[in-house]
Amino acid sequence: MSGTDTLDFTARFSRERPYNRPRGGDVERAGYSLQASGIAALEDQLESDRGRIINSAAVRRLQQKTQVFPLEHNAAVRSRLTHSLEVQQTGRFIVRTIFRKLGDRAEHYGLKGLERAMESLVEMACLMHDIGNPPFGHFGEAAISRWFEAHARALVPFSDAAAPEVLREPLLRELASFEGNAQAIRLLSRLQKLNLTYVQSAVVLKYTRVATEGRPAAGAAFSYLQKKPGYYYSEREFVEQMQRALGMEPGCRHPLAYIMEAADDISYCLADLEDGVDKGLMSFSVLADALKAAYAKARPEDADQARFRNFGDAKSFAQLVDEVLERAHREPINKDHEFFVSLRVKLIHPLVNHAAEAFIAHLGEVFQGRLNRALLEDGSPCHSVIETFKTVALEQVFSVPEVETLELQGYRIISGLLEHYRPLLELDLDAFDRLRSGTSKGLLIESRLFKRLPAKHVKAYESMRAEQPDDASTELWECYCRCRLLQDMVSGMTDQFALDEFRTLSVMGPL
Repeated sequence: MSGTDTLDFTARFSRERPYNRPRGGDVERAGYSLQASGIAALEDQLESDRGRIINSAAVRRLQQKTQVFPLEHNAAVRSRLTHSLEVQQTGRFIVRTIFRKLGDRAEHYGLKGLERAMESLVEMACLMHDIGNPPFGHFGEAAISRWFEAHARALVPFSDAAAPEVLREPLLRELASFEGNAQAIRLLSRLQKLNLTYVQSAVVLKYTRVATEGRPAAGAAFSYLQKKPGYYYSEREFVEQMQRALGMEPGCRHPLAYIMEAADDISYCLADLEDGVDKGLMSFSVLADALKAAYAKARPEDADQARFRNFGDAKSFAQLVDEVLERAHREPINKDHEFFVSLRVKLIHPLVNHAAEAFIAHLGEVFQGRLNRALLEDGSPCHSVIETFKTVALEQVFSVPEVETLELQGYRIISGLLEHYRPLLELDLDAFDRLRSGTSKGLLIESRLFKRLPAKHVKAYESMRAEQPDDASTELWECYCRCRLLQDMVSGMTDQFALDEFRTLSVMGPL
């Protein structure tokens, strides 16, 4: 923990929100700081954040977006919501473990009394971490990105025939890089206007690159933190205000974002495997053999060493899995359930402990938000466990014909929806403004498509129109806003609604 003598985590906490933002500069902003207002005032504001988040439509929609199996009728298979609840609990566990390990040292780093606030911040960030994901998961992201990559340049303001503009290529790059993490920041700041405290929003910001910029080269200072877009150009001012409010440097994370990320890493890999067994893609016995083989391959030099301790003697990974397998075979009623409960109990403690230890060991870099990796990505045995889960999930779950077919169907649905709404993008600015004003003469198809757009997304489009930057023409900026409008609409759909809308517009169902 070198370089930690001057750390004061209180600087990364504030009760400031976008709509109580002071207009008198740094002096007034200081009144929202933790030092000025105290822990009790901060906790009151975080409780308000909890209510706004839990009651938001974005969180409710997670119950109809699936984790691995789109349009799944089996209620035991995870939705994005049930997955997020699991991540939430793991995040809370990591925070409590960090404070237990720090003990009296917490006061030295400005963390005394902040355990409850940190638990709330991490829990709510975990609950929100997937709210920007489109229908059909990563295939939905790919469908949106590839469709705009293929078609955006054909729109007149983005075409080569238009007058040269500085922002044209950066905005095209962004539109072809749809990212659920960036969409989450857009949802909470603009589409839902949750007006969360800046500190709560900051814990959701997983990646720190604006989508108009390219990915940094391997080995660059922020190569990991900026490997994916973290926010869109349209939300750049919000992120800049958030950074100023919390004393964060550009390109850096909030310290608690590392905990949110670790909680997700720990939760989702095992969950995907459990869903695969529940769907009958493999038995738990086959899974156990696959896990042991994958771990041995990942660590050929020390796979048999006893590295995992959980309320007793340390065990090797293979010994741990064998114990779980034996316990499941002894269970008379629900062997699958017993296997995963036991496996989770035996692994959650070592993984959470390791994440907490990594947080503390790199406290200086974590505080600055410059640690250029995930807490669990360190070549350790715990890192190998996470990679083992990912490898087996890819081989045994994601690569089976049923899942691949569902992914292809999801890709076709999203691409087809964008194609159906394409006429709205092809209108010139004057014609689209006529649609907005209620004039439909000569716009037979377009007027009917426009009426299907959610009102809140149209209002977000209109607010963006008013934020035109100096270095973009009216036509280019409006076209970018309109593309965002369609991405907002499609990405906000649930799996079932996307299918229903696609069938309706494709005339595939009964009339």
